[in-house]
Amino acid sequence: MIDAPIEAVFAFHERADALSKLTPRFPPARVVERQGGLEKGARVILEIGFGPLKQRWVALHTGYEKNRYFVDEQMSGPFRRWVHRHEFENEGGRTRLRDRVEFNLKGGPVMDALAGWFAKLMLRPMFRYRHQVTRSETERRPPG
Repeated sequence: MIDAPIEAVFAFHERADALSKLTPRFPPARVVERQGGLEKGARVILEIGFGPLKQRWVALHTGYEKNRYFVDEQMSGPFRRWVHRHEFENEGGRTRLRDRVEFNLKGGPVMDALAGWFAKLMLRPMFRYRHQVTRSETERRPPG
């Protein structure tokens, strides 16, 4: 739960610098190109890497309703399929932020069965980090 109104939390995600702030330092990633914001049709290209190995991740925003949700889907990148729905819910002036991710690993169902649990394990700290950054950027702070 984030102690900030939904409009403030969503507005933070719409800022041009939000993705850079929300991207953890590990694995190393950087925004290469951004066309648009969060609206349907917007596109982002990230470069992610481990040491000398680098890969581009192209994401297209496929769904958007201001102050409710936005969806990004991987067009090319490390996963066979990736759909990430960011949901924002107003709860008495506070905001519940939910990340719903559906993904499949390259290598098909066998790889999903063998390593899907590991991918989920690796994603948890990333989303904890993102929610903490969102809190620090948007929560009301007492004066002084």
